[in-house]
Amino acid sequence: MSLFSRTDQSLLSRWWWTVDRSLLAMILALFVIGAAMVATASPSVAVRIGLGEYHFFIRHVIVMIPSIAIMLFISLFDAKTIWRGALLAFVGSLFLLVFVFLFGMEIKGAQRWIHLPGFSLQPSEFAKPAFIVVVSWLLARKKEDGKFPGIKMAAAAYGMLALLLVLQPDMGMTFVTTASFMAVIFIAGLPFRYVVILMVAAVTLAVTAYFSFSHVQSRVDRFLHPESGDTYQIDRSLDAFKNGGIMGTGPGHGEVKLRIPDAHADFIFSVAAEEFGLIFILILVALYAYIFVRCFNRIMDSDNMFVILSVGGLLTMFALQAFIHMGSSLHILPTKGMTLPLISYGGSSLLSMSMVMGMVLALTRKQSRRGVSQGGISIKAIGGEKL
Repeated sequence: MSLFSRTDQSLLSRWWWTVDRSLLAMILALFVIGAAMVATASPSVAVRIGLGEYHFFIRHVIVMIPSIAIMLFISLFDAKTIWRGALLAFVGSLFLLVFVFLFGMEIKGAQRWIHLPGFSLQPSEFAKPAFIVVVSWLLARKKEDGKFPGIKMAAAAYGMLALLLVLQPDMGMTFVTTASFMAVIFIAGLPFRYVVILMVAAVTLAVTAYFSFSHVQSRVDRFLHPESGDTYQIDRSLDAFKNGGIMGTGPGHGEVKLRIPDAHADFIFSVAAEEFGLIFILILVALYAYIFVRCFNRIMDSDNMFVILSVGGLLTMFALQAFIHMGSSLHILPTKGMTLPLISYGGSSLLSMSMVMGMVLALTRKQSRRGVSQGGISIKAIGGEKL
């Protein structure tokens, strides 16, 4: 028996019949897996630094519950409301990033956080998805109206955000933002020279970061030449994979995880491999792949350029962050403190990714088909409103 009747025209009923319920189920599955993984990975970290055994797990659940609520709330919005909210969030995030640069809290050599009572806020986590939606709207407008300076405005927005991220410094976040922006430009069908320009800028930033920041140089050197420095973290991570084997040691029975720094956050994928084994992590990878492919299939036949660009950019960001986390754990990539989306401990990351998934659910809801108008693509929201 269905939760709502098809004849019911209430907001929740219309949401229920238009939202991708299979996609929603897979996203909620990641939330559940995340809670279970933080529960088993965090006690050893908490005890090591003198906190209560379930300190991080309790904090994770406290953030997870409103995160799910925020995701579901955002999924009720139409496309017009999504881009307006993203614009406000992007402008607010830029102000907070400037504030962080001037007055932020420094942790492990990086100035990325604003300290609040009982919580540390990382504005860059909220800036990147808001940026993707904003530039998607600018480029969609450019496709609709050739005279609109969408490309210049998008480039200016990227320049401001990239500069503030580099100053923190947060090269991982800069890379993910740049790659996601490239994806939006590519999907928009803009001249390939814009992608080339961004690629040159990314390479220039990478080279500059290598020679300007000692921690970046150290991580790259240790990745290319393990004998050149301390590789304790990645060695323990690889040990966890070996110890887990095919079926894993069982929940709570991992031994290598006790020696992995930040096992509940930056190396939670390694803990999953040790305690649940190869089969489980393949299922986890399949979940991420399902979400990625499912969303692209949903927008494949869409005629709304803003929806196509936004979802494409947000999915690229989501998938890249997961790939970087997994690749770092497996020593495929240099180690980078990046959370596994919806799984790792981290309040700002969890809230940010919940907002991303809320926007993706909203933008992939079923809508009336619209034809391609002569002279360009008609950009229309779910309710048929002009964007």
